[in-house]
Amino acid sequence: MSAATTHPFLARADSILDGLHKTGQYKRLQMIEGPMGPVVRLRGYGERLCFCSNNYLGLADHPEVVEAGIRGLQDFGAGTASVRFICGTFSPHENLERRIARFLGHEASYTFVSCWNANEAIFPTLCEPGDIIISDELNHASIIDGVRLATVIKKGLHKAVYKHNDLADLRRRLEEARANPAVTGVIWVCTDGVFSMEGDIADLPALRRLCDEFDALLIVDDSHGTGVMGLTGRGTHEHQGLTGADIDFFTGTLGKALGGGAGGYISGPARAIDLIVQRGRPTLFSNALPATVACSADKAIEILMREPERVQRLRDNAAYAREGIRKAGFTVIESPTAICPIIVHDTAKAIAMSQRLLELGVYVIGFGYPVVPEGHARLRVQVSAAHTREHIDGLIGALRNL
Repeated sequence: MSAATTHPFLARADSILDGLHKTGQYKRLQMIEGPMGPVVRLRGYGERLCFCSNNYLGLADHPEVVEAGIRGLQDFGAGTASVRFICGTFSPHENLERRIARFLGHEASYTFVSCWNANEAIFPTLCEPGDIIISDELNHASIIDGVRLATVIKKGLHKAVYKHNDLADLRRRLEEARANPAVTGVIWVCTDGVFSMEGDIADLPALRRLCDEFDALLIVDDSHGTGVMGLTGRGTHEHQGLTGADIDFFTGTLGKALGGGAGGYISGPARAIDLIVQRGRPTLFSNALPATVACSADKAIEILMREPERVQRLRDNAAYAREGIRKAGFTVIESPTAICPIIVHDTAKAIAMSQRLLELGVYVIGFGYPVVPEGHARLRVQVSAAHTREHIDGLIGALRNL
């Protein structure tokens, strides 16, 4: 008998899983039998209103996006079956990376299979011993892990954390960095643009001023802001009156508003992107984004640039949903984003409410530990430009019946 069937690890795994079941925290994956849209077909439930997707602009099933992906698969096959520096780059990668850079107002960009990979690449590749990375305490897990990885790989690379959106605390950390004789290199400040669990946003103009004062570089992961925020959907910086040139580096995803498939990117100065190509471990040891995804994401950005009214429709839908959630008797966190968190505190309660909503015809996920801290569980309602008022009314009606 294989040790894999009798090893003590299995007893430990069973104990952890049993605990999750007993406390009501066990998460079940729903099976979607069809494309992502404002209404989805779930196995065992049938059609349900979908308010848990990051499909902010409703482009995941857009006919042009789908057709572009099909053409990419037909023209280029499944992939290069190797990494880009060995087998080369398909023209869809080149086209997409040029479009991303142009859209964000940067010199260059480089794509990855996910934004997690992008955040795994940027810190270990660009930061060196003597540098310090100062990060918002509520940054996405991929940033946290990317910073941790960098400090393991680069001995003598320092890190610090500032209180969430607390500019006074960031100033203190910057002053400490300048006074620290061990910090001899670059100061990097990193923040999400939109914080996905809270729906609040970073004060990018103030961060830019602080970075200029302390000669620091600013990295913004705007995965939940690109395509969503600003008059033309360019992101949190546009919403706050900045241009792409005001942000030193962006990381972001193609798996949310920009097509909903997969993939991530880094954009910034051409020399920095060249360093990513030359030395980034996720670029040197991992396959490229599939050509079909590169083509569909490229088409999604093209549609966004052609139809900026989608951004306004999303903004109107989010405001309508927030008002309705309040009228249904719930407290929803205020935000200019399409993320509408309803705080319920207890993880088991959030999961139970999510299950009841599913029975009532609405697909919304309850988030608890370890995705959010203990005691901060929530239902995270996410609105799309593809939702109609009737869809949103269906959500509000279900909430009233909880």
